[in-house]
Amino acid sequence: MELPERDGDGYLVDMSQWTPEIGRAMAEADGYVLDETKWSQIMKAREYYDDVASVPPIRKFAKYIGQDQKEIFEIWMTGPMKPITKYGGLPKPTGCV
Repeated sequence: MELPERDGDGYLVDMSQWTPEIGRAMAEADGYVLDETKWSQIMKAREYYDDVASVPPIRKFAKYIGQDQKEIFEIWMTGPMKPITKYGGLPKPTGCV
């Protein structure tokens, strides 16, 4: 699959080009494994974005999905909002990620 244009950080230049297949292909191209838990969180972040029109900070996101933010960090092994938003076709997060 040919990926749409991405910026220097790997985010889609045009968010409207995102599809679940594109998100998974982007992760694969980056050598990132998305299991069902991670994919579920990506889809929840998209749901949040659709409702609020902004990317949630990690505290709000943890509360939104009803999970301890420490657990989310353990699942992603990094600042979780960056890969969640990148592979979810969302804008880059600002603030605490």
